[in-house]
Amino acid sequence: MSQSPLGRTLIIANPAAHSGKGAAGAEFARHFLTSYSAATDGYELKFTTAMGDARIMAAEAADFDTVVALGGDGVIHEVVNGLMTLSPEERPALGIIPMGSGNDYARTLGMKINDPEGAFAQLVRGKVKQLEIGRINDVYFMETMSFGLDAAIAADTTKRRANNSSTEGEALFLTSGLKFMAAGSKGYPCTVSFDGEKDIDLQALIMAFQIGPTYGGGFKVCPHALPDDDLLTVCYNTKVPIIPHLLALFGLARTGKHVNSRIIEERHLKQAVVTFHKPVPIQVDGEELPFAEQFVIEVIPAALSVIVP
Repeated sequence: MSQSPLGRTLIIANPAAHSGKGAAGAEFARHFLTSYSAATDGYELKFTTAMGDARIMAAEAADFDTVVALGGDGVIHEVVNGLMTLSPEERPALGIIPMGSGNDYARTLGMKINDPEGAFAQLVRGKVKQLEIGRINDVYFMETMSFGLDAAIAADTTKRRANNSSTEGEALFLTSGLKFMAAGSKGYPCTVSFDGEKDIDLQALIMAFQIGPTYGGGFKVCPHALPDDDLLTVCYNTKVPIIPHLLALFGLARTGKHVNSRIIEERHLKQAVVTFHKPVPIQVDGEELPFAEQFVIEVIPAALSVIVP
């Protein structure tokens, strides 16, 4: 049994996160864990160099007690998908050092953002909780997945971050949103069944499934979502608003007040089956997902041991 807070620890760091600030965060991690040796029973620090690296590293981490994802939501997403290839008995605990632009999962957990010293202090003093994750077909997500306009916006923000945009967080999501909404949309025709209920037909402009309340760097798309209630929370439109109404709803989503609209529904569920009748933008934790005619979205209760403040 480990006598240290984190046990044998693997840090998976994306040095390119937050326009290169991830590299400085990783060097702080090295300095911190070398200086404060009582925090672990030994550690390894590995750097990602390409998409998919973090997933592979996490999938090979069965000999560790804790895997720390250092970077933005993208590297955390990969680490979660890697950890889920391991059996529950082999699976290390997950810790995060948020060094990204969006940092929505960090907000859900209450972690210090872009503050590696503060975040490491939280990990060392933290507690382990069993938290749910989501799954869409064979891909896991720890915070968000969505179809429609917001997915197109999320994909655009990811591309802009990759191009080293100087705009960050909510402002990045907001400017991408205004660009797409100005073009207008009639929604994407789909058929949905929630928890095995009768099918309903929708013109989906937004359909977001959340573990925690936010995406896009702090937009409270599902303000009542919780990561430990063993439920997904979905927000979707029941009618397609005209552009002025859409712009107003987008602004209200910053604080979660859009769910008070008569054309927006928010509900909790365990599973949804969604069938689209034409291609639709899809994002999972901010990353694009290829189109398929049918998607099964479900919650995986108590899937991960996660270190929280």
